[in-house]
Amino acid sequence: MVQNLTPPAERSPVRRRSRLRPTLVAYALLLPTLALLGLFAYYPAFSGIFHSLFDWRPGFDSPFVGIDNYLALANDRLWWQSFRNLGLIFIFTVTVGWILPLLAAELLITLRGSRSPVIYRALLVAPMAFPAVVTVLLWQAIYHPNQGLLNEILGSIGLGDFARNWLGTPDSALLALLFIGFPFVAGLPFLVFLSVLQNIPTEIFEAAELDGAGRLRRLISIDLPLMASQLKLLIFLATISVLQYGFAAFLATGGGPDNATLVPVLRMLNVAFQGSDWGIAAAMATVLFTIALILSIVIVMSGPKNTKGADDER
Repeated sequence: MVQNLTPPAERSPVRRRSRLRPTLVAYALLLPTLALLGLFAYYPAFSGIFHSLFDWRPGFDSPFVGIDNYLALANDRLWWQSFRNLGLIFIFTVTVGWILPLLAAELLITLRGSRSPVIYRALLVAPMAFPAVVTVLLWQAIYHPNQGLLNEILGSIGLGDFARNWLGTPDSALLALLFIGFPFVAGLPFLVFLSVLQNIPTEIFEAAELDGAGRLRRLISIDLPLMASQLKLLIFLATISVLQYGFAAFLATGGGPDNATLVPVLRMLNVAFQGSDWGIAAAMATVLFTIALILSIVIVMSGPKNTKGADDER
């Protein structure tokens, strides 16, 4: 047997350099991305936290006020009202906004043949390509009090008494805003639900059918438990998305009427650009950031723990 007589001390530096070279290249390629994130993401966030402690007047003298901006938030009635609206939006998002996509995914996997599921999936997902502003403007036209499609349909079927200015009445404005995009199939939840259902072995469905399990029983006992990790991801994304919600409300109602559709992001923008209270607006942004961070940590840490290591030890 021929032995390698090269001492380990002489071989190790060469091997170490060969291993380090790809790592250094990877770090070098990541540096531009990290620099851009630092400039356009981390710097604005930390700048907002810093300026929330000042009576911030961009371009002018900004005296230090400590937590006074945060104390002002505690007495801001509209700020608390915006969170009430935000809570209703979140509840609607994770209930009605998920039930219909889940129902569509369940129906889609029951289709037979090779072409029809592909065609229907394409038709259901295609609206995702439409710009969000187009969707909001389209629904504004649907809700128009005089010439809107919704009131026209209600009048034609004898329910004209229910017609109203949907976005202009405080009692209906928030609900009308939430239904923009109905039936909510063209979105990430539908794709997530469909991908999970398509990856469930057909033998499981066949066994459930032989045991006499109906569709509802199968949904509760098989489908939803297998979606646990995906539901956790969707809750995480929904939390972040709802806390940043404001585009549709800004475009369709501007937070009105009578602040019925006001959300924290709109309140922050109003305080900053209309009231010129930039310090208080920075405090609002910091509060939203803190809430998002805390909820994200709670959601991420709330998943089932990996017990594989414990099982191996036993």
